[in-house]
Amino acid sequence: MTAERPEQPVPDYVPGHDLLAGKVVVVTAAAGAGIGAAVVRRVLEEGARAVVFSDTHARRLAEAEAALAAEFGADRVRQQVCDVTDEAQVAALLDVADELGGVDVMINNAGLGGTASVLEMTDEQWSRVLDITLTGTFRCVRAAGQRMAAAGTRGVIVNNASVIGWRAQEGQAHYAAAKAGVMALTRCSAIDLAPHGIRVNAVSPSLAMHPFLAKVTSDELLHELKQREAFGRAAEPWEVANVMVFLASDYASYMTGEVVAVSSQQA
Repeated sequence: MTAERPEQPVPDYVPGHDLLAGKVVVVTAAAGAGIGAAVVRRVLEEGARAVVFSDTHARRLAEAEAALAAEFGADRVRQQVCDVTDEAQVAALLDVADELGGVDVMINNAGLGGTASVLEMTDEQWSRVLDITLTGTFRCVRAAGQRMAAAGTRGVIVNNASVIGWRAQEGQAHYAAAKAGVMALTRCSAIDLAPHGIRVNAVSPSLAMHPFLAKVTSDELLHELKQREAFGRAAEPWEVANVMVFLASDYASYMTGEVVAVSSQQA
C-alpha cells in the first residue's frame, strides 16, 4: 500500500521583478478566481504597461476591472467580453489591445471541462469542449499571431494545456483530446511563427485549487487528486501564473514550441 503523501506548505508569494515591463498583455477567461485571474494580477505585478482581460461574464468582468483599477491604476486595466468560439469577438478583444499600442503577449486560458464516458458522451458534449478548449485557443493564436506579425512585434503566445493531455483519465476523453490538441497546436504554431520572431509555448498544470473547483469536487476526489502530486497538495493558481509569466518574459527568449509541466505528472 502506498504511503500517504504529507501535504507540503504553500511557499511565500514571490514579489514582481518587472519581467513584463512595458508590455501589453491579453488574457482570456480571467474574470473568476482561477488561473486566468491569477495571471492578470501577476502580469500587472510584473510591470505590464496594460492588461486586457476577457471572459463571457460581463458582471464579473466589470467587478474585476474595478477592483484591479483601484489597486493598479485605471490606465493599466481594460476588460472586454469575449466568447472564444466567436471569431468576431476574438478580433474585438485584440482591437482593444490595438488601442493601447498592440498586443505583445497573448495568454490563452479559456477552456471547458466536463465528465462523461465515451459510451454516453453526446456529439454536443464533445463538440462544445473541443470548440472552446482547442478551437478557441486556435482562434486566439491565429488572431494574436496575425496582429503581431503585421506590426513586426516579436511577441509571445502562452497557451494553457493540461497534464491530462498526456495521460488517461476516466470520463475525460473530450477534455484530454482537446488539451492534447493544444499541445500539438503549440508546437506547430511555434514553427509557423518563428520566422516572425514570435514565440509560442504552453503550460501543462495538473491540479490548481480555486473556489469553483472546491465547490464542484468532493473532498474524497480532491484528496485522491492531491495524493497524485509530489507535494501532496494542489498548486495555487499563482504558482501556475508564475510559469506563464516566465514563458512570456525575455528569460525564456530561446524557448518556443515547449509544453512545460507545472506538476510532477509529466506522463
